[in-house]
Amino acid sequence: MGVLNVTPDSFSDGGIYLDADRAVDHALAMEAAGADMIDVGGESSRPVGAVEIPVEVELARVTPVLALLGKRLRVPISIDTRRAEVARVALESGAAVINDITALQHDCEMARLAARTKCAVVLMHMRGGPANHREFARYRDVVREVVEYLDARARFAAEAGVAPSRIIVDPGLGFAKTAQHNLKLLAALPDLCALGYPVLVGASRKSFVARIAGASERNLEFGTAAANALALAAGASIVRVHDAAAGVAVVRMAAAMAGRDRRFKRNA
Repeated sequence: MGVLNVTPDSFSDGGIYLDADRAVDHALAMEAAGADMIDVGGESSRPVGAVEIPVEVELARVTPVLALLGKRLRVPISIDTRRAEVARVALESGAAVINDITALQHDCEMARLAARTKCAVVLMHMRGGPANHREFARYRDVVREVVEYLDARARFAAEAGVAPSRIIVDPGLGFAKTAQHNLKLLAALPDLCALGYPVLVGASRKSFVARIAGASERNLEFGTAAANALALAAGASIVRVHDAAAGVAVVRMAAAMAGRDRRFKRNA
């Protein structure tokens, strides 16, 4: 999943793709690099300094980009939003996935929309909101609590009419979590995979990667690659990345080594 932040303040690429034409060019470049899905977001949820914006602002950012991408992209579009109105516009423009950082909790219409349109949904674990989730990084057992939360939210989505086959879960690395919490969740990914849903991991360029691997561009790339490779080996199905070319290389190599890439036979 390639990240396309149409925001002025996202932690890694804020402001770079506010221009619709530039955003579309970047999405097409990620597709050409091998990304299987493009995740478009118009509201930053970065750990420090995120500001909640009106729905009108979010719509103004994503609508022109979605209108252009719906006509040109061949891979599915995911809309990264917690608001049903934004998700509805995106789905009408051709999006196929709702990526909701609140796991359908922020907007009571989101679950009904997902059920009615039969789209896929990503349910992420987070506490608090975009502006204050760091204040809630307190757990007795982070793995158990995250797994139980995502299990409950997946059951809620299914009860609302979302087909279980269209549910994806995300442990929410960096959202109301310390570096140690993130590492524990990565190590325990098989516990999350055991719920029976595809697991999405978003470690790309996050602060815990910079803290451990180093904050330089090169170290962020290598640290992200290591986290993604081990996540895939542990059973993750999707990795959300800023650098699509590097992400694709990691996915192909990890899948081939695990025997999950059908292009290569195990005895080749």
